[in-house]
Amino acid sequence: MPTHLHQAKEHERFEHLFNLMKSEPFLKMQGLGNEVPFYICPYPSEDASMMEQLQQQLSRQLAKHSIQVLKLGLYDIVCDIMRREGDWEYYIEHETERDKADLKDDLQSILDVENVVTPEINARMQAASFDILFLSGVGEVFPYIRSHNVLNNLQRFAKEHPTVLFFPGEYVHTAERGASLELFGKLHDDKYYRAFNIYSCEP
Repeated sequence: MPTHLHQAKEHERFEHLFNLMKSEPFLKMQGLGNEVPFYICPYPSEDASMMEQLQQQLSRQLAKHSIQVLKLGLYDIVCDIMRREGDWEYYIEHETERDKADLKDDLQSILDVENVVTPEINARMQAASFDILFLSGVGEVFPYIRSHNVLNNLQRFAKEHPTVLFFPGEYVHTAERGASLELFGKLHDDKYYRAFNIYSCEP
């Protein structure tokens, strides 16, 4: 894509997200019916660096309107948990020696989404004062943590403020399959329907 078109697309994306996130209906979670205040912000995986910058820009601009963003990265959370539990150095040292399937099983056991990862996210939410939660790092923790599993478990805790999951892929709705998260636009990350595509929402 030519640079000027890419910049125009980036500007359009920012303007939509910024105008939505500073709107009263979004912040007060109006018009959701019985759904949880979860929003998927899908993007092409090649735009990962740009989306990281976009999150920072959104946080800064929203702060000027007294809207505070809590930004949590799943990969950072994973690293912190493993260091705290004393597993980090071992797996760094022995990663290349382990069978990939066994390594995945180990990580899924240590980083159990329901009992370890989600409570850690909740603890960080409880320790902060914020208006919107940004959740990122989905691609970095695949395949041992799946985004739909995080969202399913987070429903118990993240009800007081909007949660935006930045997702490197597509949030697809079809009559045949319903709604599904397709990581990197290729890998079906199972069905998840209790979220809104943020680009389909109007301020």
